[in-house]
Amino acid sequence: MKQVFIIAEAGVNHNGSIEFAKKLIDVAVDAGVNAVKFQTFRAKNLVSKNAKKAQYQKENIGDGDDSQFNMLKKLELNIDTHHELISYCNSKNIMFLSTPFDHDSIELLNDLGLEIFKIPSGEITNLPYLRHIGKLGKKVILSTGMADIGEIEDAMDVLTEAGTSKANITVLHANTMYPTPIEDVNLKAMLTIGSTFDVAFGYSDHTLGIEVDIAAVAMGASCIEKHFTLDKTMEGPDHKASLEPDELKEMVKTIRNIELALGSSIKKPSKSETPNMHIVRKSIVAKRAIGKGEILSEDNLAIKRPGNGINPMRWDEIIGTLASKDYIEDELI
Repeated sequence: MKQVFIIAEAGVNHNGSIEFAKKLIDVAVDAGVNAVKFQTFRAKNLVSKNAKKAQYQKENIGDGDDSQFNMLKKLELNIDTHHELISYCNSKNIMFLSTPFDHDSIELLNDLGLEIFKIPSGEITNLPYLRHIGKLGKKVILSTGMADIGEIEDAMDVLTEAGTSKANITVLHANTMYPTPIEDVNLKAMLTIGSTFDVAFGYSDHTLGIEVDIAAVAMGASCIEKHFTLDKTMEGPDHKASLEPDELKEMVKTIRNIELALGSSIKKPSKSETPNMHIVRKSIVAKRAIGKGEILSEDNLAIKRPGNGINPMRWDEIIGTLASKDYIEDELI
């Protein structure tokens, strides 16, 4: 079975500090995820100066400044920082990913050699952006928060027409509220995405806790993305809806256990339970002493453990035959 690709979303939880970013990478490595992901953007290309913060951002930061631009400007990662973080990830044997939010950032990440491009939910209706990434011909992970099935289809069409093979696209069901209310998760929509587009699918999670991620894996998700932080009490827009290090580790451990538990589609005795077959199953035995040549019947036969004799499913076949030897009570026929 192909392993679920787990992305630990550091996002902007580094708070603009390269040291925090490296500590986040260390946490991701310790948890055993496949990749750690940041965000690449220039605030001036991403938002207008008068764009307001989302309500959850206002609540989580609470500094009185209502400007998205000012908030994001502090969270930019420059080119040198990208090089340093990629080098650090390489030294730790973990994949570096980052979500580009503008054309310059797409080019930067392409120049840096990224093999996978993550498209955030907010860009799913950005045709020039989608076309730019589609032309790269790389592997693409497409988040679909706030989108309906028609918008996902349009985005897929743009990507494939630009040059990206559908086989290289993984579509993630998502909800962009931080944190996402459980009643708004609608996890079955993930399956709708997979069946509608015949594409690899997964889930980008913003709920509190890890249970929805586990459910997604059990339902067939091939990719899980989850925000994490060093400390939920840190100042910043996404910390409160992120996992702390121990929680991230527990999520990965549980997902890997679920992968093992899913097994194959073949129903047969497992290796561990095979020894129990002789102990728990039953055989046809003598109900009482039986003499050689006596007719075997319901009066002198019984079905009891252990199960290393004649299978009771052959009961009708045995009834009416002659005993080939003398039997004592409880002896296997």
